[in-house]
Order: sequence, then structure tokens, then C-alpha cells
Amino acid sequence: MLRTLLHHSLERWAKSAPEHPAFRCRGESISYGEFFSRACQLANVLRKNGLKPLDRVGIHMGKSNEMAIAVYGILLAGGAYVPVDVSAPAQRVEFIINDCGIRILVTASEKIRTLKSLESKDYLPLQTVIGLERSSTSALSYISWNEVYRSTSDRPEEHTREDDLAYIMYTSGSTGTPKGLMHTHRSGLSYARYSADLYAVSQADILGNHAPLHFDISTFEFLVGPYAGATSVLIPEEDMMFPTSLARLIERERLTFWYSVPLALIQLFTRGELDGLNLTSLRWVKFGGEPFPPSYLRELMKRLPQARFCNVYGPAEVNQCTFYNLPEQLTSSDEAIPLGEIWQGANALILNTEDQRVEGAGSGELLIASSTMMQGYWARKDLDRKAFYFEEPVLGFSRRYYRTGDLVRRDEKGALHFIGRKDRQIKLRGYRIELDEIEAAFVRLPEIEEAAAIVRTDDDGEKTILAIVSTAPGFEVSLESSRKSVKATLPSYAVPSQVIITDSFPRTGSGKIDRTTLQNQYNERSVI
Repeated sequence: MLRTLLHHSLERWAKSAPEHPAFRCRGESISYGEFFSRACQLANVLRKNGLKPLDRVGIHMGKSNEMAIAVYGILLAGGAYVPVDVSAPAQRVEFIINDCGIRILVTASEKIRTLKSLESKDYLPLQTVIGLERSSTSALSYISWNEVYRSTSDRPEEHTREDDLAYIMYTSGSTGTPKGLMHTHRSGLSYARYSADLYAVSQADILGNHAPLHFDISTFEFLVGPYAGATSVLIPEEDMMFPTSLARLIERERLTFWYSVPLALIQLFTRGELDGLNLTSLRWVKFGGEPFPPSYLRELMKRLPQARFCNVYGPAEVNQCTFYNLPEQLTSSDEAIPLGEIWQGANALILNTEDQRVEGAGSGELLIASSTMMQGYWARKDLDRKAFYFEEPVLGFSRRYYRTGDLVRRDEKGALHFIGRKDRQIKLRGYRIELDEIEAAFVRLPEIEEAAAIVRTDDDGEKTILAIVSTAPGFEVSLESSRKSVKATLPSYAVPSQVIITDSFPRTGSGKIDRTTLQNQYNERSVI
């Protein structure tokens, strides 16, 4: 049986268009031919250092061509890559290494301080670090990139199957424990195929990679780009910090695709100084992860009249599953942009609170079945049981659906509209955040008795996370030290911007903290 794997796309273009640029970062391009050769070199080094089929390999590094080589070198070796957030606190890095049993970590020189802190942790499974010079004082084995590039570039023997693990991405968990989403070659390839078809991605396209590797929308550039033979430009962290620099990068690189959270586009429009720039190369502007305020979107569309705009929706568990291609001109309405229609290869159910189907125009929880769907959660069968729903068998076949937790309504034309969350998960600046995880981080502190995390919206529509805490008997709370303590366990994007001490919380009839009342209270008044 013919197998099709994620790295086969790379190999195909290395043979048919070896000189065409595959990736580019900070002005340095690497062609498909050279890229495949270097990925094979890394794969052989991984095999030589004990990588076995389906082993998980961590990637902990900033934007560079080596990051892309790491992704495909791991896949070619038969392993699964695990992106580790470069800005994550040490405890979170250690958790992922332990939870995934990562013995090999691919990194770069800018993470040397993090690696030094891991060297003394003998309880970690980590054995080999690729990307740094050898350290004579460490028990870990170090292999530099120069050593990798001196190894053989022969294509490794292949034993991988389509349903084998390709990558694991960690997201926040409601209990305070991150959870790993397992995607296979089949699910990754299905996403690449459907995306390339929907947006007509071709070898002539230049994709702008704004998202970090651990963020699920990065798969568009890392998987769809090589599938279509396009060039993916990895946008350095230093350019992402400054909208004016970002705007000039779009012009300089002649990007044809942009895909990011709405906030990045809003900052680009309001602070990017677009006047005088030639951005006519852009033909698609994709956004997702959170609602896009229509007032900003209208103005941006006027600035980029040649580009088509698409609202993309899909939890990381299923990659993308809906799309809404916006009309050339938006109406003056401030109604939220629809999620749109289910894309090819996916099926949707809307269920009410009793798990009964909602037919026609109606609302309920959205469930998705798709070949782009994850295999499950890493080492968390308990979460799998909650996450998946099996429809009643028809002719002996039962389709598996993922419960998104998103509440939607279907209008008379069949388009889906987002109306809220079933649980307490939010999306802020494109990041998926569990408010329960934030509360758990505070309650673990001895000086905190109870905690509630809410989202506050200011007069300009800007959303921030606010933590309200009560003091444990016999303790005094220092807001600065408490916030510093939770910073050690939470990802940076989940750390509340403000912490407030309260003597008492409003309560529901059952005695629980009344978070709805808190939400209303703190959205009605300014918080100093």
C-alpha cells in the first residue's frame, strides 16, 4: 500500500524544483534541494543518537531556517516533533520534557541559559541536545549544527505509516496541567491538502509565518507551504514586536499570504505606517483565533483592496474546520464576522445540552468530525473520553466527533456564528487560555485562599485578564510576589495583567464564587 507522509512533499519538490526557495528567515533563503539534504543530515544524526520510531523530539528555539530543518529532520527520522514555547517558564519546559519523555532536544544558541538550567535536573529524561557546542562539564550529550551538517545526507530508511504520530502541541489545561494534542501524518496532510485546495496555494506563493511554532496556526506555513512547493518566510521575533518593521517586511518579501490573529492585523493597521508602502503582493489575508472587530476590519480591507480576506475557525484539535470568505465590502453593521461554512472533508453536528441534534436554524455546541482531527491527547485517556462523541452507528459505522466546547448558531442560509463557550476557556490574542488554570496557579500559593480569573473589556474593546484573590488566614499577600510566583508556572500570555485582593466574593446559591457577578462588576468600573 502506497504511504503518503508529511515529508514526502519536501522530497518531491527537492527533486522537481531543487533551486526554488523553501524557507527564508532574516534574508537568508534555503532551497528545497538544500533543505531536504540538511533535513536528512539531521535525521541521520537523530537515528545515530538513539531515536526510535515514534520517539518525541523537542524543538526549543527561535525563528530560523534551522527550526524548519528540525521539523522535517525529525519527521524523516521517524519521530514526532514537540514545539516548546521559547518564552515558557522553566517549570513548563520541564513538564513537557517529562510528560512527553523527550530524550533529544533540538535548540539554538539563544537558549543556552535554559539548557544550562536543565543540566542539573537528573529527574528529566533528556540525554542529547542538538544545536549547541559540546559542554565538557555536562552529563548531557551536545551536538552542534556544524556537526549535523558534516554528517551523511543519505535518505534514512523509512518505516513510518500515515496514522503514526507526527507532532504534539501543548495547550493549557483546565486543571493547571498542560495537555498535548497528538496529530498524525494523516491529519497533518489532510490539513495541508484542504488548505492548498481552498486557497489555491501554489509554488509562486510566499507565505508569511507570523505565529510561533508551538501555536497551531503555524502549521499553515510549515505544512501547507512545503506541500504546495511555496516559499515560507519565517518572521523573526524582533520584527513581530514592531508593526512598522512588520509592514516593511511584508513589502520587502512580497508576501502573498498573511495568517495571524486579529490583534496583529489591528496593530499593523493602526501603528504600521502603511501609507506609501506597496503591499499589493498580498492576495489572501487570513485571520482566526478570536473575533475581529468589524470597524477595524472594514478599514483594513479598504487599505488592501486587492486581497481577499478569510475568517478561519478550528480548534487546534481539528486544525481548521470552517471558513468565511468575506465579501469585497463589509456592511456598516458591527455584527460579528460569521464562522462561515464547514470545509471539505469535515462533518459538523450541533447538539443541545441533552446531546440531541439541533436541525436547521438553531444553536448548541459544535462538534466536528474530520480527517484533520487529532488522534487524541497524549497519555490522557480521561480527556479523550470527555473530548470525543460517537454518533449512533449506521450500517455498522460510527463517526467520531470532537466536542469543540464552542456554542454556535446556524442561520437560515446554513452559515455558523460563534455565540460563546460551553466551559471557561477563552481565546485572547489568538492564544487558548483556561481561566481555571490561572485560578489553580494562584490557589497553589500558600497565601491565597481563593481566586477567580475573569476577562475585562475596556472602553476601547481591549481585553485583559484580571485575577481577584482572597488572603488565606494568617498570611499577608504581596501582589507583586504573587504575580511573580504564577509567572513561573503559567505561559506569559496567560499571566493576568492585574491582581486584586478582595475580602469576600459574591456567591451563587450553591456557595460557589459567582463569576458572572464578578464579570459584570469589573466590566462596569475602571480598575486602577
